[in-house]
Amino acid sequence: MAIFAWVLEIGGKGAAMSDFDVTRQTERDWVEVWRVLQPAFRAGESYPLPRDVSEEDARRYWIKTDGYNAVARDSAGLVIGVYYLRPDQGGPGDHICNAGYVIAEAARGKGYATALCLQSQDQAREMGFRGMKFNLVVSSNAAAIKAWKKAGMEIIATVPGAFRHPALGFVDANVMFKSL
Repeated sequence: MAIFAWVLEIGGKGAAMSDFDVTRQTERDWVEVWRVLQPAFRAGESYPLPRDVSEEDARRYWIKTDGYNAVARDSAGLVIGVYYLRPDQGGPGDHICNAGYVIAEAARGKGYATALCLQSQDQAREMGFRGMKFNLVVSSNAAAIKAWKKAGMEIIATVPGAFRHPALGFVDANVMFKSL
C-alpha cells in the first residue's frame, strides 16, 4: 500500500491535493472498479469499446494476465480512479507499456488524472518498462490531453478520424509517449 500527496500547478498557483492511496487491484475491488468504468464506457467518448459493452467483456478488456491494475482511493476510502499498465507489444517491444485510466465522475477536475499518471509512471519503472505509450487519446478529450501533458507525455502522432465519437462523429486520435 502506498500513500501519495501531490501538489499540482493549477492556474499558476500550487494547489495541494488530498492524500490518496494506490493499491494493486484485487478480485474484491471489481465491483467498485466497474462503478468507475461503466459510466466512462457507456459515454463512448474515450475508450474503443461498444457503449453497451457487457460487464464481463469490459472486465476482459481492463484486466490482462500480463498487466498490472491499480485502484486509487481518497482518504475516506472512496475509489477516485483506476488504471492499468501492460506491455504495449510483445517480444522485443515489451519494454514499452500501455496504460489506461478512468477517474470517477465525482473526482474529475481535481488533478487526480495527472497524479495517477505520474504514480503509474513510477510503477511502470519499477516493473522495468522504459517508456509509456497511449495509443488512442481522443482529440476531443481536452481534459485528458492536458493531464497527460502535465505528466510529461507528448503527442507523437495524430491519426485522422480514428475515433467515432457518439456526438461529434469521426474525430482524430493522438498517440502519446514518454520515455521512462
